[in-house]
Amino acid sequence: MTSPKQAVLLSMDGAIARIRFNRPERLNAMDMELVLAFGEAVDAVLADDMVRVIVVSAEGRAFIAGGDLTYFDQAPDRAAASHALINPLHRSLKALARSPKLTVGSLTGAVAGGGMSLALNLDFLVAADDTVFNLAYARIGTSPDCGGSFTLPRLVGPRRALELALLCDNVKADDAYRLGLVNRVVPVADLETETARLASRLAEGASIAQGKTKLLMQQAFDNSFAEHLDAEEDAFADCAGTEDFGGAVSAFLQKRRYTFTGR
Repeated sequence: MTSPKQAVLLSMDGAIARIRFNRPERLNAMDMELVLAFGEAVDAVLADDMVRVIVVSAEGRAFIAGGDLTYFDQAPDRAAASHALINPLHRSLKALARSPKLTVGSLTGAVAGGGMSLALNLDFLVAADDTVFNLAYARIGTSPDCGGSFTLPRLVGPRRALELALLCDNVKADDAYRLGLVNRVVPVADLETETARLASRLAEGASIAQGKTKLLMQQAFDNSFAEHLDAEEDAFADCAGTEDFGGAVSAFLQKRRYTFTGR
């Protein structure tokens, strides 16, 4: 299955969906066509109850090299154009964040500007060893979008985040791993295999518990300790009422493997 204009490729295979940016001749720079196609793909995936894991990747030698500056250069009203481009993209990112489904980014080459912000919103990131991150916004005299100024300080701390945002230094894959921006770095030739392996492991997990854990991690910086303990208690109780919990507990006690069903 693909979006009508092929700006984004979408495939769904049981529990795993794959959204793939398909504008390699422009290093997948984000224009209206790509953004709207991404939104359509996200809506389709989130509506499919079978899907547990969403893999986000890109065709060509870059993940996303940022926004398409030609789009802004040609706009008669650049402020209005920015709202038109960013609003639907933010809607998709909000929907992914709210969803219990897990997201895995598969990165290579340039991950810059909005591409870096978008990537950092995904739950897991696998980076090829040729990946280079650059927040880049300051180079064109603007501030971040797509959650870049939200996720980056949470990952690396506010002081380092501000440095990366304002100096726009390149961050190579190994340094990104050291900073905690990505989960793992693999050779370029192994990127698809390692991404698929991670997605499969996640898809085999207890999806209800995974969704609860994702939400708890998101709330961790906003709740007080007491509030978070209450949230953990409620989430655990919800999980304890599922078929998966009962089946997994019995299987553990009987020393056998349990296959999670998502119920």
